[in-house]
Amino acid sequence: MSEEHEVDLLVIGAGPVGLFAAYYAGFRGLSVAVVDSLPELGGQITAMYPEKEILDVAGFPSVKGKELVAGLVAQAATADPTYLLGRTARTLEDGGEEGPVRVGLDDGTTVVAKAVIITAGIGKFTPRPLPAAEGWTGGGVAFFVPSLAEYAGKDVVVVGGGDSAFDWALALQGIAASVTLVHRREAFRAHQATVDKVLAGDTEVITNANVARLVGDDGLEAVEIEHVKTGETTVVKAQAVIAALGFVADLGPIQEWGLEVHKRHIVVDSTTRTNLPRVFAAGDVTDYPGKVRLIAVGFGEAATAVNNAAVAINPAAHLFPGHSSEG
Repeated sequence: MSEEHEVDLLVIGAGPVGLFAAYYAGFRGLSVAVVDSLPELGGQITAMYPEKEILDVAGFPSVKGKELVAGLVAQAATADPTYLLGRTARTLEDGGEEGPVRVGLDDGTTVVAKAVIITAGIGKFTPRPLPAAEGWTGGGVAFFVPSLAEYAGKDVVVVGGGDSAFDWALALQGIAASVTLVHRREAFRAHQATVDKVLAGDTEVITNANVARLVGDDGLEAVEIEHVKTGETTVVKAQAVIAALGFVADLGPIQEWGLEVHKRHIVVDSTTRTNLPRVFAAGDVTDYPGKVRLIAVGFGEAATAVNNAAVAINPAAHLFPGHSSEG
């Protein structure tokens, strides 16, 4: 049977920014529901890198993704949110400046909200394929690392030159028997400080090269690495390959709601308002001049969005409610 939920605020996206928005809604005295297509809280962090050390969140010199999510979930619990997980927001009908906004989910559920904040990150994401793994059925290939422990004592090849590739290579040092990082170019896209740590460690870094073939009978035993400039092949022992080649993002049904979108991001103004009445957005999904896509930035945008949504819901409310430490 279909359900209907009525709340002051609906947050679409249960990643870090969405969870902080839920907390802040409670701080503003708003009832809140949070919907996410993933079955667990935490968004991309939970799905892709729960073990990764995150270095750019204020107050944490270093914090593992799963620990950051656990703290955000505990904080959001003070707002007593209604979680609608494993469900995708399919439709959105705005009610004009007076509201409400009606959002239909893929299981028939309808959420009637006085305002909506979209914190959907990059939307649904699909990892970019590793060409050498096409047709490979021997296992041992992963695109995300939910647990470092499963790589203990293994020879691991990490493919890629971005932040994720270098983060995994660094995290696996001292856990895996050996780590080899393979990148098709000479230059890297990863943060230089992480690159320097990996280069100074035990990881073998092979540039201008591609993984050409996976080798093994009853499982992965080795990979053949082709050097781009010479065409020569090197065989590296491996029982696991992590293909950190990035992912393809898709906003999905959100693109059909009439929102102004620029390069798969929702355009907002300085108040985080979209072009639709009572619909706001925060976090990586947004775009505006000077946008910087960091979790720390998203937290600030979430607070801005909730405060402006509170005024949209009740024009007599104050935009700035005071500090949470004043209670």
